Amino acid sequence: MSVAIDFTLARDAFGRLLLTDAAGSVVVVPVRAFPLGAPDECLSLVGTEDGRERAWLARLDVLPSEARALVEEDLAGREFMPEIQRLLAVSTYATPSTWEVETDRGPARLVLKSEDDLRRLPDNGLLVLSGEGLHFRIRDRFALDRASRRMLDRFL
Repeated sequence: MSVAIDFTLARDAFGRLLLTDAAGSVVVVPVRAFPLGAPDECLSLVGTEDGRERAWLARLDVLPSEARALVEEDLAGREFMPEIQRLLAVSTYATPSTWEVETDRGPARLVLKSEDDLRRLPDNGLLVLSGEGLHFRIRDRFALDRASRRMLDRFL
């Protein structure tokens, strides 16, 4: 199914995403409706000045390749979420607890303030909110090594 796109996307002189349509040009930011469950579906381009939605995309692949690359680049810069690959140590099994973890971005240390900062995701994933407000993702908790699963099970 082909969807008509009645706007163009480009970068302005400041590197911001600029949407141009019949009404003119406006700086926008892409916002995913379901960033973890369906990251390539239901995407909104929101104006930065007034917060109004300027365009709705049912799927990211309806955009031409150049525009899609611009949107993906913008999303990658805003949605920094390291993926925990291994738990190396936890300070205590009560909260607050300091975790030393190995992520896809390197080693990290985070503070888990309460068990509520661990959220279950579909497909056995977990979202971990650190005390500093940074989210870490565990794609599949059952795919972790045995020692990591044992430490993690104490908090679930």
